[in-house]
Amino acid sequence: MFSLMMTLFSMVATTTMGIAVVIALTLGLDTWQPLVIAAVVGFLLALPVSWLVARNLP
Repeated sequence: MFSLMMTLFSMVATTTMGIAVVIALTLGLDTWQPLVIAAVVGFLLALPVSWLVARNLP
């Protein structure tokens, strides 16, 4: 299950990081610090999401 999670993580992480950066840009936070924080938050959020998806796949 770990290898499936890591495979999913590569796709989920890019998606969640992109969503977080777009949200930050939409809120007007266009300097480097908020964008990096948003990307890190998206990266960290992708870990449990990919684990849950991998666990629930048949």
